[in-house]
Amino acid sequence: MEATNGKVTAIDHVAPIDDDRKVSPSSSASPVNAEPEVIGMTALDEIDKPGFFAYLKTKNFYLLILLGQILALCITGTNTFSSLLSTVPFSIPAFQTLWNYILLNIIYTSYTLYKYGWKKYVHLIKHDAWKYIILAFLDVEGNYFTVLAYRYTTILSAQLINFWAIVMVVLISFIFLHVRYHPMQIVGILVCIGGVGILFGSDRITQGSGFGGVTGGNQLKGDLFALVGATFYGMSNVAEEFLVSKRPLYEVVGQLGFWGMFIDGAMTGIFDRPQYKFSVWNDGKVGGYLTGYTLCLLIFYSGAPVLFRLSSAAFFNISLLTGNFWGTVIGVKLFHLHIHWMYPIAFVCIMVGHVVYYFGKSVLGEARKPWLGRNQERGVNGIGTARRVVEGGNQLPV
Repeated sequence: MEATNGKVTAIDHVAPIDDDRKVSPSSSASPVNAEPEVIGMTALDEIDKPGFFAYLKTKNFYLLILLGQILALCITGTNTFSSLLSTVPFSIPAFQTLWNYILLNIIYTSYTLYKYGWKKYVHLIKHDAWKYIILAFLDVEGNYFTVLAYRYTTILSAQLINFWAIVMVVLISFIFLHVRYHPMQIVGILVCIGGVGILFGSDRITQGSGFGGVTGGNQLKGDLFALVGATFYGMSNVAEEFLVSKRPLYEVVGQLGFWGMFIDGAMTGIFDRPQYKFSVWNDGKVGGYLTGYTLCLLIFYSGAPVLFRLSSAAFFNISLLTGNFWGTVIGVKLFHLHIHWMYPIAFVCIMVGHVVYYFGKSVLGEARKPWLGRNQERGVNGIGTARRVVEGGNQLPV
């Protein structure tokens, strides 16, 4: 990368493939690992202007907040359907998520094959499958232990999962991706965690009236499962953020679904076998609950990569903190819960943390990834990426 007097100028670079345009065949190599054409690039420093409120004035900030709340509602939906399934009773952790991976594979792998063709898809499998197997394993285990946690405990485990996932994401991003957090980002995270603390306090006051009404005798087991699930979630979130910043979204999600289908299928065959005979299969509600659970996950897995590109795994996780509030709102209707007066305060506190998190960030916020180079030359041009700004001129990523 050329620099003149400390300022980056327009440069030529080797560009990764664009995930929004059809990949043209190459006689020398597959587009998966080939060196595409050399193109000109506008220096990001000329576009990514700093300012204390710079990012808060962009449309992407509000899009980010909206997308984060949609994903939080999706997670709330999956937790609700899991709770409903446990009342049937029907509780087979790996089996519940298997259908999501099958759907992701059908939708996104089919589109990947359309874009790449069989030859290039086989090349992808041969050279990059190991990355996606690791991602799928982390994701499957995160889902498995989270479902187990909700079987044994109440909303307290949801708070524990969210809190520990944030800790894991921040640590892993700092160590392996060299992400350096702005002081206001740390403050924003702490404000959000403070909101979770208010939720925790209100739940203790109301004697843990969460979904399922599980007794405290299983609380320790549920919390341990929650910690394990959150650890896997944290690792998978960072891995997915890294991969979708460098590869097309449809490739990453398709490979996650493809390998997740096999890993999850093996797990349900090995670990869930005793649960099959104790679960109720002839109740019509089971099919409806499983369908709702799967559709919520499908929307979640489709939207999460866009949020990873626009922001980060850290912001992704603090966005999900509001899921506890939405879960209680739904629980008022379905499980006859009562909203404690501290819940709205906690919700406002978490949303304030979202805003504080982006104080002092430049125009592109976190779309500009440190591991992709000064001008994002090692990134992919796709929805939500700063690379799109580089090649599209003075435009926002979306």
